[in-house]
Amino acid sequence: MPEINRDGDAFASGLAALLPTGIAWPRESDTVLMGLVRALAEEWARVDKRGADLLGRESDPRATIELLDAWETAFGLPDPCVAEPQTIEARQQVLVNRMTMEGSQSRAFFIQIAADLGYEIEIKEYSPFMCGVSEVGETLHGWEIGPAEIRFYWSIAIAGARLSWFRAGSGQAGVDHLLEIGIATDITCIFNRLKPAHTQVLFDYSESL
Repeated sequence: MPEINRDGDAFASGLAALLPTGIAWPRESDTVLMGLVRALAEEWARVDKRGADLLGRESDPRATIELLDAWETAFGLPDPCVAEPQTIEARQQVLVNRMTMEGSQSRAFFIQIAADLGYEIEIKEYSPFMCGVSEVGETLHGWEIGPAEIRFYWSIAIAGARLSWFRAGSGQAGVDHLLEIGIATDITCIFNRLKPAHTQVLFDYSESL
């Protein structure tokens, strides 16, 4: 249900209705008493609007600005893996991702995590060549000559640097840059934290140079 923002006139009418009646309590708009009532009503209207802001915008993690720090604290943010300063919009997106992430071990999960960080990646998994099982030539399994332990390795090729453009409505003029080019320290840290514990991730930055 949308919040109702009452203006000064609405509060003035309500306050006037609470006043005693009689000759000492005139209701004419040009009296000193009603001038005082209207002045008090404007302050109550300001407080009411601020309350509506907190109940509406600030209760939505996708739009919060003033309570963003409190939201982040509640969900263990900012992420220690991200050392670079972030825009308000980026912090909101990270917050929503942290609240809604269910976790997985699939390629799609890690590709989406990278996309949320602003990267395009390719994932390659390794399988040791086994006589009687593996096939020679191009296969979907990617069998390779090597020790059995290579099955516990997977690599990530990062296609390019993260680009964060200024956006009207969420960017802060005088604070956020028109374009920020991020380095890939964040994806390295986050993937090492989220990867299956028995695996090792190899990062390939050759495509991002």
